[in-house]
Amino acid sequence: MAKYLPLKHKYRLSLIQSLKDLFLVRRMPTQPYSARNAFALTRRSLLAAAISSSVVSKVQASRPQRIAVVDWAMFETLLALDVVPVAATELVQFRKIAVEPDVPPQVADVGLRGSPNFEMLRLSSPDLIVSSRWFTWVQDNLEQIAPVVSYSVYEPGRPPYAPAEQITMALGEHLGRKQQALAYVDASSLEITQASWRVADRTTRPVFLINLGDARHFRVFGADSMFGDVLQRLGFRNAWTKATSYAAAAPIPLEALAEVPEAWIVIISPVPPDAHSTLAHSPLWKAFPAVQEGRVVTLPPVNPFGALPAARRFARVLTEALSTLGGPNG
Repeated sequence: MAKYLPLKHKYRLSLIQSLKDLFLVRRMPTQPYSARNAFALTRRSLLAAAISSSVVSKVQASRPQRIAVVDWAMFETLLALDVVPVAATELVQFRKIAVEPDVPPQVADVGLRGSPNFEMLRLSSPDLIVSSRWFTWVQDNLEQIAPVVSYSVYEPGRPPYAPAEQITMALGEHLGRKQQALAYVDASSLEITQASWRVADRTTRPVFLINLGDARHFRVFGADSMFGDVLQRLGFRNAWTKATSYAAAAPIPLEALAEVPEAWIVIISPVPPDAHSTLAHSPLWKAFPAVQEGRVVTLPPVNPFGALPAARRFARVLTEALSTLGGPNG
């Protein structure tokens, strides 16, 4: 009968038969579980795990294990990522000026930042040296000791906070600490945001950020300094709007502070021993409105050319100092 059906019905019957054939095909029995199969699976799993472990071990072994650092911003970034260098520069001064992070006692001191001791650096046997663009003049010497990676936080006219974030991530990637780097970047941003909330009622006045050179001169930090960048992130205006050279301008005569009489004056330690006593008796200093109205604060030392650890410390000590003063604007 099927051969007398119209053509479209023949196609329909053919399709139905094909579907029957498909579903009536005898299925292959599944392989029963056995100790042999289990052993085979276990062997494959162990082999895969061994291969994976071998790959991870080779990757970890290829990463630098003994790291030396000549730049303070890179040094504090490594410490923030829980990477302890075998050697770094000017550790006594770092502990006094940068203060944090803490420097483990096993880190060797290889001399001044301006003139590293290459022999001491070689004896520390690094397999990587972390540097910055400020050390391009000794790049060849460093490369004779170990491979060198160089990063730049500070560029003329460029706020340094975002580059410090990028360098933190780059070092984390290079050293196998990507998650620690991301966590530190996020924690730094959160700490500065929370600090800004604490001083929100004090941001109507601009701020001078200075180091005293002596009782008559100071160094002032501009918008392209870490202090200036964090100041802006806290919601303040920088009272110094003139040009700087690599984050700061110096020496500036003391009377320049009179150009913005309504400003806060924030002195960042260390302060020369004779400066405080001299300023206390200086008619010029005592004539400034900020001095007369109690709008001068002195902060503990902070690394002026640091990275995210310095940024966090500066935000913390500044907000603590301003929070202790009476009145919303001093």
